[in-house]
Amino acid sequence: MPPRRPNSGGGTSASAALPPPKKVPSRFLFRAASVACGVQFGWALQLSLLTPYVQELGIPHAFASLVWLCGPLSGLLVQPLVGHLSDRLAPADSPLGRRRPFIAAGAASIAAAVLAVGFSADLGRLFGDSVQPGTTRFGAIIVYLVGFWLLDVGNNATQGPCRAFLADLTENDPRRTRIANAYFSLFMALGNILGYATGAYSGWYKIFPFTVTASCGVSCANLKSAFLLDIIILAITTYVTVASVEEPRSFGSDEAERPSHQEEAFLFELFGSFKYFTLPVWMVLIVTSLTWIGWFPFILFDTDWMGREIYRGSPEIVTDTQKYHDGVRMGSFGLMLNSVILGVTSVVMEKLCRKWGAGLVWGVSNIIMALCFVAMLIITYVAKNTDYGPSGEPPTGIVVASIIVFTILGAPLAVTYSIPYAMAASRVENLGLGQGLAMGILNLSIVIPQIIVSLGSGPWDQLFGGGNAPAFFVAAAASFVGGLVAILGLPRARIASRRRGQR
Repeated sequence: MPPRRPNSGGGTSASAALPPPKKVPSRFLFRAASVACGVQFGWALQLSLLTPYVQELGIPHAFASLVWLCGPLSGLLVQPLVGHLSDRLAPADSPLGRRRPFIAAGAASIAAAVLAVGFSADLGRLFGDSVQPGTTRFGAIIVYLVGFWLLDVGNNATQGPCRAFLADLTENDPRRTRIANAYFSLFMALGNILGYATGAYSGWYKIFPFTVTASCGVSCANLKSAFLLDIIILAITTYVTVASVEEPRSFGSDEAERPSHQEEAFLFELFGSFKYFTLPVWMVLIVTSLTWIGWFPFILFDTDWMGREIYRGSPEIVTDTQKYHDGVRMGSFGLMLNSVILGVTSVVMEKLCRKWGAGLVWGVSNIIMALCFVAMLIITYVAKNTDYGPSGEPPTGIVVASIIVFTILGAPLAVTYSIPYAMAASRVENLGLGQGLAMGILNLSIVIPQIIVSLGSGPWDQLFGGGNAPAFFVAAAASFVGGLVAILGLPRARIASRRRGQR
C-alpha cells in the first residue's frame, strides 16, 4: 500500500512542518484504472450488439436511436450527482474512502442491468410476448429498456468516481493525470478488445447451451452468454481497483479551501459553478461537445451500418437476417481492431502530448475522425452502386476498406478517452471545485450532444432515405469543426521542458 498523504487541515504552521506528500507509484495508478476494462467490456457488447438486438425485438430502425436516450438522460444528472456526493463524502465516513464505495455500487448496478438486458426476451415471454419472428415483443422491450437504463446509470456511477479517484491520486499534476487517464484509456481498449471479440464470435450458445430457449434463439443466446461473461470480468476488475490502492485521507485545497458555493444544494452548485469557468475550461467543454456529436452517430450505428449498407441485410426481413448478422459480426471484428489501435495510442499518448501539446493532439485526432467519416460516406456510395452478384456477398475490397476505417478510428478514440478528462481535471481543480463534480460537469458536455443526436438521427436518416449516411455526414462536420477549435483554441505549447526532478 502506498503511504497515506498527511492531513492538511491543521493550519498554516502545522502544514509547513509536515513533509511533502509522497507520490502514489505508477503501478498503483495502473491498478486503480483497471475497473475500466470490466466496464468497457460490457459497453463494447452494448455498442456492437444492442442496436441490432432492439430491432429484433421489433423496434424500427428509425426509432432505434431513441432507445439510446436512456444513457445520456441518466448521465445528465447521475454522473454529476454521484461526483458531487463522492466529493462530499468524508474519507472517515467509509472504510473504502469517498470514491471507491460509488465505484463498487456502480459495478453492482451494471451486473444487475446486464442480467435484465440479456434475459429480456425470456422475461418478456412471461408477460405474454409472442415467439413468432417479425412480431413486436412489448414485454421484452419494457424489460430491456429498464435494464438498459440501469446499465447506463451504473456506467455513469462507476466511471465518474473512477476518473475523480485517479485525479485525487495524481494530486492533479498535469503530466501524472495524463498518464493515469492513459492507463484508464488502455484498460478501456482492453475491455473493448475482449468485448468486441466476444460479440464477433457466434458460438457462445454452444458453450452455454442453457441460454437457448423458445423465446431466445441463437443470436439472442449469444448476447445473453456474452453478458454473463461480462459479469465475471467486471467482478474481477472492480475488486482489483477497490482493493489494490488506498485513497488519500486528505485532499488539500479540495477539502480545506473550498469556496462557499460548495455548500449550496446540488443543482444550484452544478449550474452555479458555470460562472466560475474560465475561457480555457469553456474551450475544453466546447471541443468535447463537438467531438461527441461526431462519435455518437458512429457508436449508435457502426455495426448496423456494416450489416445494412455493406452486407445489404436487414433484421426486419427474415430472408435478409443472416446477411445482416454476418455484417454485424464483421463490424465487431473491425471494432476489435479499432481497440487494438486504441490501446497502442494510449501507451504513446503522454509522449505525443509532451512533443506537440495536448490541444494539437486533440485537434489532429478530430480531423482524422472527420476524414474517416467521410470515407464511410464514400464507401456507402460505392457499395450502393456495386453489383454484388448472385451470391449477394459484398466485394472483399469494400469489406476491407470498411474494416480499415474502423481500425484507424481507434487512434482518435484513445485521445477522446484521455485528453479531455486530463484537461478538465487540471483546469477545474484551479477553480476549487471537487474532482467528482468536475468529471460530472465534463460529462454534461458529452451527454447533451448525445441527446441531440438520439433525438435527431432517426428522423434525419428517414428524411434522406432511411440509411445511416446522413448521421455520418453530421458526424464528419462536427468532428472537423471540433478539430479546428481544438487546434486554434487549446494550448499547444510543448511541455517537454519539464525537468525530471519535477516528475
